[in-house]
Amino acid sequence: MAPTQTASVLVASNRGPLSYALEDTGRLTARRGGGGLVSGLSAIGPDTDAVWVCAALGDGDREAVRRTGGALDPEDTGGQRVRMLDIASDVYADAYNGIANSVLWFVHHMLYQTPLEPVFDAAFRRQWAAYEAYNRAFAEALAQEAAQGAAVLIQDYHLALAPRMLRGLRPDLRIGHFSHTPWAPPDYFRLLPDDIAAQLLGGILGADRAAFLTRRWADAFTDCCHAVLGPGIPAGTRIGVHGLGADADFLRRRAHEPDVDERMAALREQIGSAPDGSARKAIVRVDRTELSKNIVRGLLAYEELLDTRPEWRERVCHIAFAYPSRQDLAVYRDYTAEVQRVADAVNSRFGTPDWTPVVLHVKDDFARSLAAYRLADVALVNPIRDGMNLVAKEVPVVSDEGCALVLSREAGAHEELGDDALTVNPYDIGGTARALHEALSMGPQQRADRTKRLAAQATALPPARWFLDQLAALEG
Repeated sequence: MAPTQTASVLVASNRGPLSYALEDTGRLTARRGGGGLVSGLSAIGPDTDAVWVCAALGDGDREAVRRTGGALDPEDTGGQRVRMLDIASDVYADAYNGIANSVLWFVHHMLYQTPLEPVFDAAFRRQWAAYEAYNRAFAEALAQEAAQGAAVLIQDYHLALAPRMLRGLRPDLRIGHFSHTPWAPPDYFRLLPDDIAAQLLGGILGADRAAFLTRRWADAFTDCCHAVLGPGIPAGTRIGVHGLGADADFLRRRAHEPDVDERMAALREQIGSAPDGSARKAIVRVDRTELSKNIVRGLLAYEELLDTRPEWRERVCHIAFAYPSRQDLAVYRDYTAEVQRVADAVNSRFGTPDWTPVVLHVKDDFARSLAAYRLADVALVNPIRDGMNLVAKEVPVVSDEGCALVLSREAGAHEELGDDALTVNPYDIGGTARALHEALSMGPQQRADRTKRLAAQATALPPARWFLDQLAALEG
């Protein structure tokens, strides 16, 4: 494709702002997504010439690229310029599942069972070549689309090599890279082969500015640079921190639409009433069945609560939303099955004809998630490790009556919310059970006061402001 070089602001990410489904009739239907980037890009205003570069993720996306040449129909995108890349499916699979999700995600979330994994063999090197090709495709597309001196915001671990590659193609550009994950400490990061570790760090250091969700992750990146590359950060790269917050206006508006009210009524029926007729308390969690989310230990902590604090039996219900994630990887399928097994075991052990201790939902339903946010007496957010965790920020914003937050110290959100949350070590089942008891026992006024402070912290940097702050820092 010939260079167009017209965009003054560019965003690059694996997943774009919309996706396509291909119907049996051959008709394509577009579905627009949400999230911080979508909100952020809309904040720069219609007068700014901006383009979003993303990858085709499925057959519908690939067909849309074939029909449009990759420049998506503005009617589908809401007027936003989107360029979608049809990277060869085998290259994409090796880059996305082989490297991004099965290596980089595992390193940064410290998920490996090190007696057996990782194994960096010839198959890994083949997949790494695909990861390089995937990043190169993005760098070339950005170089084609960017006007002279444009600002480019490259997103996340999928595209760690792209800043350096783009710098080689277009030294005139102002390039930022943002990491949405945690960053591993040096000892763990150096599980990677030395040349790969250096290439990843050098790729991000090709940016003018490397930014992270918390100071902790930024410091870990700097420590890795020192350990792998030697003392000092290249003078051309600045380090920044932008703690993405919840979109309060959107959440509060969306949480009071009729479909959410319907889901609340259904959840109340599932929760039921205690034997004395009072409303049962609700412990809520909303997660993907991602290994780092620690759902199984959360269920085990709830089981220990019921075991050691029998006064809560039949007086509390654990509403657990565990939406399937990355089911094309066997380890994720196994984990999803274990979540179901443990939930069934808790219900078998403690359940009665009138009480289901764990109500587990596995079908993704945003309206139902918001309904649970509104109903929650306690929110359980106990990840092993998490870049931020927006659920921890969203629940206090939406809660009707105030909600106690039980929060892992390993969530990025803990940096901002820790003072008003009940902090837990995510591996400590007994400690988490005790925190759940404390949260359930909290008086309504204390809970409401904490929720108010949590909501204020959670919305300090909403998505549009988060995006604009990065753009301003890159231009400064």
